[in-house]
Amino acid sequence: MSDADSLKIAFSRPSLGEEEEKAVLSVMRSGWLTTGNVSLAFEQEFSKALSRAPSSRDNRSIISLAVNSNTSGMILAMDACGVGPGTAVITTPYTFVSTAMCARHLGADVYFADIESDSYNIDPNEVEKLLQNDTDKKIKAIIPVHIAGNVCNMQKICALADTYHVKVIEDAAHAYPSVTSMGYAGVIGDIGVFSFYVTKTLTTAEGGMVCTRDPALAKRMTTMRMHGMDRTTWDRYTSPRASWEYDIVAAGYKFNLPDILAAIGREQLKKADSFFEKRVHIVQQYNKAFASLDYLKIPPTGEGNAWHLYLLRLVPEKLTLSREQFAKELQKRGIGISVHFIPLFHFTYWQKLYPTFNSQNYPHAETQYQNTITIPLWPDMTDEMVQTVITTIKQIGEEFHA
Repeated sequence: MSDADSLKIAFSRPSLGEEEEKAVLSVMRSGWLTTGNVSLAFEQEFSKALSRAPSSRDNRSIISLAVNSNTSGMILAMDACGVGPGTAVITTPYTFVSTAMCARHLGADVYFADIESDSYNIDPNEVEKLLQNDTDKKIKAIIPVHIAGNVCNMQKICALADTYHVKVIEDAAHAYPSVTSMGYAGVIGDIGVFSFYVTKTLTTAEGGMVCTRDPALAKRMTTMRMHGMDRTTWDRYTSPRASWEYDIVAAGYKFNLPDILAAIGREQLKKADSFFEKRVHIVQQYNKAFASLDYLKIPPTGEGNAWHLYLLRLVPEKLTLSREQFAKELQKRGIGISVHFIPLFHFTYWQKLYPTFNSQNYPHAETQYQNTITIPLWPDMTDEMVQTVITTIKQIGEEFHA
């Protein structure tokens, strides 16, 4: 039996039903499994969903492109924004490794800005320092990451981008549906990239979506998504024009999302608002239980928080055990947990690449990492499950209170 099987409450589980099963079977029986009309419909429906909240920056229509992962989408977005050898991007060290690694795949450097002291998101003041010091004008894009679904300070980030003439690529992997006064997260900057990985707020098992209002950026990403080809697979096999008549206009990739996965995504999108309401209900219970405890800090709420994750911060001086020990206690008592995220300066690759990239230079990222645990938050959790998580955390806190 695996460790996951022994848990009373899993860290995360996708919410799937008969609707997804029927949608997948329909695609299988159609004989067309790869990218086709189902993926196109998913793209259109996703654009429509994001258009429900008007943008305060750009009123052009949203163009969505389905991809096989958030990582693929980030590569397409960076490429479209001119990221490549001799250039650089700015992002946070407090993220999953793919955010920064995508720039490295394109041959670019990564400049890191510490996170805010009171949140897990990139600090615009630190971004500004990097832009001010960019005398060679290497920086092509700022990449804010909406950690756990809590939206970054996009007003200041976009203002900096306008001042320094750089693009904004939102890593919105956690951020559907995050609605703000500037519109939905993921369509506030120049390009936004969502993740539909199995643990995300809606899933296609593996997959993602790239969104932009800029037709030129969309055209480049469309071409690069499928081998640099000037025709899509669906067009090649459904139009009167011969399927083998196409041109390769750039050195592209293979980043398309197949219909069999898009079918799941379409059904998940219909349920996304309901999923969100259920997560909020769980968060309210957590916040009420934890807010008054001196050994815990509840996560920042922020405008439009999608509540993909619940990041519970320990107050070390109030406890006699470390974050690692606290986490192991939870697991021993049947509660699945995780840590979001290990800052990138802890990894060998980045340490070798940038010798000054270390915890001393990014104190807020290090502090948050050392003291944070991610606890279960998924739509199908029952109130009984939620109360079990709460009770277990309180028991550990009381047993090991300083």
